[in-house]
Amino acid sequence: MLPGILPERQDSSSSARAWLTLCCVAMLQFLIAVDVTVVNVALPSIGADFDVSGLQLTWVVVGYTITGGGLLMLGGRLGDVLGRRRMLLLGTAVFGAASLLAGLAPSFPLLVAARLSQGAGEAIASPAAMAVIVLMFPEGPRRTRALGVWAAVASCGLVLGSVLSGVITELVGWRWIFLVAVPFIVVVLVGVALLVPADPPVERTPLDLPGSLLLTAAPLLFTYGVAEAGEKDGALPWLPPAALLGAVIAGFLFVRVERRAANPLIPLSFFRNRPRVLANLATALLSAALSSSFLLFTYYLQNRLGTSPLEAGLMMVPLAVSLIAASVFVPKLLGRWGARVCALAGIGFTGLAMAAIALVTHLGASGLAMIPAMLLIAAGMGFGIVGLQYAAVTGVTESDAGIASGVQRAADQLGGSTGVTLYVGIGFAPALTSTNPFLTSSLLAVAGLVAAAVVAWRIAVPAPESEAAAG
Repeated sequence: MLPGILPERQDSSSSARAWLTLCCVAMLQFLIAVDVTVVNVALPSIGADFDVSGLQLTWVVVGYTITGGGLLMLGGRLGDVLGRRRMLLLGTAVFGAASLLAGLAPSFPLLVAARLSQGAGEAIASPAAMAVIVLMFPEGPRRTRALGVWAAVASCGLVLGSVLSGVITELVGWRWIFLVAVPFIVVVLVGVALLVPADPPVERTPLDLPGSLLLTAAPLLFTYGVAEAGEKDGALPWLPPAALLGAVIAGFLFVRVERRAANPLIPLSFFRNRPRVLANLATALLSAALSSSFLLFTYYLQNRLGTSPLEAGLMMVPLAVSLIAASVFVPKLLGRWGARVCALAGIGFTGLAMAAIALVTHLGASGLAMIPAMLLIAAGMGFGIVGLQYAAVTGVTESDAGIASGVQRAADQLGGSTGVTLYVGIGFAPALTSTNPFLTSSLLAVAGLVAAAVVAWRIAVPAPESEAAAG
């Protein structure tokens, strides 16, 4: 019986190793997702410690998402070319070291540098982690369950970040929102080293480094230009327009580089697929408003109403709970409604949320009055992002599935960071005399959402049920 038992034991051992590996990389993904929102409630405390304005504080938020989104495509290619296990270990180590630096940063510029480094670590580690899961779990129910766990953990990290931010900042100080991740990063590094098989020999192919640098430089220069333009006493008045011009030039050069590169980061043929292009553009516009809303909630609760970080964090619980509920409920409606209807519903809910934020801040109402806006934001994220994600990867093949997924994630992250820079940056700019910066930011977000609705209306993809029937 021994020959018949050994394969069964081997298969059981392999399955256990795969699920242990999933636990490790899911822990990493949770920390990566948490770091997108964990700074939100801590921002006033960070600003008080370093004596920086609310406009400058946006760097703590967007620095992470810009570098993460801008280098994401390069990170995926590095995993293909240099080995996924190698890149997973490298990216995790960079993310951990940057978290330690952020927690110990003696100055605001060093904190921003640490956040940029965290984004770079995410861009290297996250695609490699996803690839490891796909390769360790065979196609079918096991892979579906594994990816479901991965998505649920990421969603929980994203929505719990603001709550954890308030609790940690109130009890032990804002520095620990970064330092608490370090021991978990060590656990991930040890787990990956022990569990993930060594990389097989890979074929070395040229990397599109110029394209990656330009894709990251354009939003960074744009953010810097907007931030400096909003300052009343800028030391060098020519610097903001120079940075904004540099952002335009970087974007133009990116298109030229991609057109001529032997192995482009994003093949220009990708943009011939109209539904994908429209879905990614609408994603960027929707994410711009969603990301801005998180900061507006924080600024109103703490800066305007004077609530403590703990109270502000607990006030975000309805948002966290409703986001988790939406992530479970909305996919069931996608097959019935279709991607375009879901996307338009999400954009509409988000527009109502921004209007509610403007009304509450204009009336100076209590923090509880923000709960309807939070519920609407959860619905907007649940319906809008799910619908647009489906449209963005419709019709992918083996050859372009990775590119389509990477572009969609980059559109989400870069759209969110650009929205925070533009909407919140302009609304709270010291150079402006607006009596209600929340109203200004909300109106700008609504204008972007109107554009998103126009774009999403033109998306035409079959619903999942229709595709299944056709197959």
